Formats: sequence, C-alpha cells, structure tokens
Amino acid sequence: MAFISDASSQNRFAAGFDRAVTAVVGFLVAISTAQSRVRQIEFLYAKTDEELAVRGLIRQDIVRHVYRDVYYV
Repeated sequence: MAFISDASSQNRFAAGFDRAVTAVVGFLVAISTAQSRVRQIEFLYAKTDEELAVRGLIRQDIVRHVYRDVYYV
C-alpha cells in the first residue's frame, strides 16, 4: 500500500524556514555555552594551587572539570 502526500509550496517554505531558524538558534546557544566555559577555565587558571586544592582540583584537571558534563575522560 502506498501513501502519497502533497505539501503545498507554502508549507514547504515554512518548514524550511523553521529548520533554518532552529539551526541559527542552536549555533548561538553553542557559542554562548563555549564562551561561558572559556570564562570558567580562565577563572580557575587565575586561582593559586592552594585555592584549587580547596576546590579539590589540580591545575592539570581544570579543563576536564569544566567539560565533565560533555566528555568522559
């Protein structure tokens, strides 16, 4: 059994526009997330080794700590 679906050109335009807007918003969210992570890394690198130890970190683990929810290393 075959089903034939014919979408009007107006619906196809709306769907394409929706996909484009979704892609742009996703891109902007990714940029903002990356910037916040970079700021967090810079903040932690500015700490002394003693201040990092209070947080349970060593300097080599800062990046791993900041990206712990994205990558499992």
